[in-house]
Amino acid sequence: MSNIKLAKKIIYAGTLTLKTGLHIGGTNAALNIGGPDKFVVRNPVNNIPYIPGSSLKGKMRALVEIANGETNNGKPTNDPRSKAGKLFGISGDTDHSRPSRLIVRDAELIIHDDALGIGENFFSNTDLPYTESKTEVSIDRITAKANPRTFERVPAGAKFKLNLVLNVFEHDNEKQLKDTLRQAIQLLQDDYLGGHGSRGYGQVEIDIDVDNGFEKSY
Repeated sequence: MSNIKLAKKIIYAGTLTLKTGLHIGGTNAALNIGGPDKFVVRNPVNNIPYIPGSSLKGKMRALVEIANGETNNGKPTNDPRSKAGKLFGISGDTDHSRPSRLIVRDAELIIHDDALGIGENFFSNTDLPYTESKTEVSIDRITAKANPRTFERVPAGAKFKLNLVLNVFEHDNEKQLKDTLRQAIQLLQDDYLGGHGSRGYGQVEIDIDVDNGFEKSY
């Protein structure tokens, strides 16, 4: 890989709003009798749910690859000329590797923000701290036996702080990178985030505060 020089960083700040409940699995560290079978990921320091940047970035990359016909037999594309490869990067040997142009921060849950409609009592009626439990029942098609399972979800209406950083290097096609990022965000809104999306989980809406981002040149 030849030497490259950073030209600018474009910082996108915004809000991710849940239209339906979200489940991104965490570690079931403790047995909770009568509680959910599957827990959401939480910050171990303050016990507040968050969305890992890796979950956001991985989902956006997968959607861009599918939308542009760049899938690689179920694996991330290894073509540095592809739209996904140019934005999200390519790992591998020195001849084809390309650093990711996009940084996706962990998205923090907004606990209280009157301007965004999140009042002090927004989470007061949830049966778990900042989350709800949802019980689903699967039926064995042979025996007709019911198998109930309970999932923890961040409830619809909750909002997360979104922060993305687009690194633009010399000789990059800045417009194409921005267009691919815009496509990734739109595809995510039309798909789902986290698990169990085919059952209604994980619909999101994304609002970017400044359309063109805040640019810092280097």
